[in-house]
Amino acid sequence: MKLPAFPIRRLAGIALLCLLVSLLHFDAQAKPNIILIMTDDQGYGDFGSTGNPVIRTPRIDKFAAQSARLTDFYVSPVCSPTRASLMTGRFHYRTRVVDTFRGRSMMDPEETTIAEILSGAGYATGIFGKWHLGDCYPMRPQDQGFQEALVIKGGGLAQNSEPLENDRRYTDPILLHNGEQVQTQGYCTDVYFDAALDWIGQQAEAEKPFFVYLPTNAPHGPFHDPPKALYEEYLKNPDALKGLYIKEPGTKKDRDGMDPVEVMASIAAMITNVDENVGKLLDRLDALSIADNTIVIFMVDNGPANERYVGPFRGKKSQPLDGGVRSPFFFRWPGKVEPGHTSRMLAAHIDVLPTLLAAAEVPLPEGLKIDGRNVLPLLQGEEVKWPGRYIALQCHRGNTPIQYHNFMIRNQRWKLVCPSGFQEAPKSPETLFELYEVANDPAEINDVAADHPGVVAEMKAAYEAWFQDVGTTRPDNYEPPRIFIGSSHENPVVLTGQDLRTTEVSPGCWLVDIRSEGPYAINLMSPDTFDDAEAIVKVDGQEIVDFQDTAQVTGVNLPTGPHYLEIMVTRGKRTAPVYQAAMLLQE
Repeated sequence: MKLPAFPIRRLAGIALLCLLVSLLHFDAQAKPNIILIMTDDQGYGDFGSTGNPVIRTPRIDKFAAQSARLTDFYVSPVCSPTRASLMTGRFHYRTRVVDTFRGRSMMDPEETTIAEILSGAGYATGIFGKWHLGDCYPMRPQDQGFQEALVIKGGGLAQNSEPLENDRRYTDPILLHNGEQVQTQGYCTDVYFDAALDWIGQQAEAEKPFFVYLPTNAPHGPFHDPPKALYEEYLKNPDALKGLYIKEPGTKKDRDGMDPVEVMASIAAMITNVDENVGKLLDRLDALSIADNTIVIFMVDNGPANERYVGPFRGKKSQPLDGGVRSPFFFRWPGKVEPGHTSRMLAAHIDVLPTLLAAAEVPLPEGLKIDGRNVLPLLQGEEVKWPGRYIALQCHRGNTPIQYHNFMIRNQRWKLVCPSGFQEAPKSPETLFELYEVANDPAEINDVAADHPGVVAEMKAAYEAWFQDVGTTRPDNYEPPRIFIGSSHENPVVLTGQDLRTTEVSPGCWLVDIRSEGPYAINLMSPDTFDDAEAIVKVDGQEIVDFQDTAQVTGVNLPTGPHYLEIMVTRGKRTAPVYQAAMLLQE
């Protein structure tokens, strides 16, 4: 039987097309998948591999043994600053993130995130857990490069940013899925990991490289709703739990009526639950046959919230001592980094973005200025010339940074620190300077400032240059970003205490950019009823509408542009900002 003639030119074209498809497929597969896990308030010493004698973390310990690690890896003293630096490769003061609430944890939407860069390079991008860099458009994770987002609002569950229906629970929480509220089932950490695993499976089936950001809110407080079986198991050994506290814990109970032993049992249960989920994740990568082409990183966002075991260091969350700012950094990439390899070179959260871009062979966008370095050569044990560097970290409450207040600066040998406290600054914080040869004194016990005035002067000058530089990144560098109201991207917009500002203009207002004059329906939300209450809406101090014994008004027109928006509620003799308000642009 004679086959029909087929043009040779067409055959050649098909062959070339197949070759191109094959090359594209190869390139996609050559890109490593990336999973970045970061826990909340966990601390350096909460792992078996870092010496913890009580808290069980067998899967993370095994993972650490399979990884390369950076021993001198730093994060910020509290969470939003760490998250801003992690996402951008820049010191958080460049991003407008100053604090963790009161509108100062919102990241400037003009910042370029690692999710945006990787998404532009063909990666699928997903976040599952805690974002804490802005709850409203244009600062949500889905506005900042994440194609899939299952997140909590604000700084965590059981805070004033979460949906009222959550009722402070970690189990069966209401979360935000790509901006829409969803009711979930299960313990929060399990929910994040399960959703991430399902999504990873979809990307693996599609043979698409992915970036997964898994920032849990565990073991951040409150502690009244831990994984119950693990909690009860840890409670059986109260003396061991007491032994984790730096000082005798006493008997004082927290706001949920839990004593220190119960709190520590809850923390331990949350951490072991994280460990079990990490194990489940690693097993799934094996089952999908993608483990060898997947980078997995494990780190924490800051030190522990209470004074507990932190390995060879001292200090806790919010403090610039190493117990508050030192994080483990485990980096597993089979065949690319040697298990057990350790580098003691100084590194920090700002280095994660350039390192992952280098691993993925994705160039930094032209013109983008970052502070971090690619530390992949250190992780891979390459013999490279590594210039000396300074790492400066600072954070405290307030609207703008105060020079010298609650900061540290470190080079490979020395650390200058001013542990002046996270709250209001003393009148002369520079009188609190301490100098440590931290490479030989990790616990920061022997202050040698008096013995090395030249080193103190050198480190102080380096800090001052850093403080000046990060503070002049843009005009009005510390002006908070504004929440957009009346845009097509988010409707309704829910305003909460997370972003409520206290200014000279108002005791409680939101900085907004009103994109449409309306009309709006304004819904007030509070744990209390609005019976016998009066609410007043003001824009730039001028009354727009008032509520009387009601929680909703409709047909409200608002002036467009940037404004201060106040919604104050009076009950009896007490006047305060509304707990939450939904601004719905009506059709």
